[in-house]
Parts: sequence; structure tokens; C-alpha cells
Amino acid sequence: MSNVLVISTSLRARSNSDLLAERLVAGAKEAGHQVEKISLKGRNIGFCRGCLACQKTQKCVLNDDAVVIAEKVRNADTLVFITPIYYYEMSGQMKTLLDRMNPLYTTDYKFRKVYMVSVAAEDEAFVPEKAVSGLQGWVDCFEKAELAGSLFGGGIGGAGEAAGKTEEQQEAYEFGMSLR
Repeated sequence: MSNVLVISTSLRARSNSDLLAERLVAGAKEAGHQVEKISLKGRNIGFCRGCLACQKTQKCVLNDDAVVIAEKVRNADTLVFITPIYYYEMSGQMKTLLDRMNPLYTTDYKFRKVYMVSVAAEDEAFVPEKAVSGLQGWVDCFEKAELAGSLFGGGIGGAGEAAGKTEEQQEAYEFGMSLR
């Protein structure tokens, strides 16, 4: 089975993203995967400066939590990004983290499969499209990786509301079971 890294990007207390992430983790573990979940809550992650020094050194010039997360990303077989949808796009903190993964571009990264779970108050099918497209753009920069799937939990808005959404919780669990 795979070494799965789940990155929950919501900063909100009692986050719906975190609630669905926990169900996904349970499903992935049930399927036999080794799973680590990290949250961006309380993390210090600065903006990429665009200096591109990392392309030569494989190390960022900034010394913050993104460096530790990048190493975990590099060593995972499978990545799952979990994000709330803000203004029809991934969270800003997720985008900032993706930008900071630039040192991995020239390394022998292990990840091959990348997935996304997104959560939004709106429930129309088009709501996650730009977030998925944004992650696809990041994945496209890593030739050995592919965006292997996404799951959208729509109609979940208030803090902790996902706790009462048994169907969405089951979908997240089954999504975790299906990770490759």
C-alpha cells in the first residue's frame, strides 16, 4: 500500500474540511495505507519570494514550516490536499503552500498520485472547478505525478456543519478507501 500524506489547509476552528479529512484518513487506513495528516493551523508559512535559489539547492531560502512540510510531500507516495473553497478557488494558504513546494521540482520526489477534497457552502457542480484547475496546474509541473481524483462536499458552510452530514462523511471515507 501507499504512504499517504493528507494536508488539511483550513485555518478555521471546527473546520468542515478537517471533519471530512478525518473520515478520509479513516477510510485510507482501513484500505491498508500508512497515513499522516497535517494541518496548516498554527503553521508559519511565508510567501515564496520567487528567487529560484531552490532550483539549484533544492532548499528554500526561507526557514519556516513549509520546509518541513515540503520534505513530507517529497517522501509521500500519495498526496491529498483538503481545502475550503473561498470565492470559487482553493484557500489562499493552500496556494501559498503549493508555491513553496518549488524546491521539490528538481528533486527525486516520490509522489505519483495527487487528490483534492474541497468543501463549500455553495453546492453547484461548478463550484470546485477553479480550485481543481489550480491544483492541476501545480501537478502539471511534476511530470511523474497525476491529479488522480477529487471530491467535492457542497452545501456545507457553518463551522462544524459537516458533523451532521452523514452522506458527505461516508463519501469522504469511501474516497479514502479508493486512494491508490
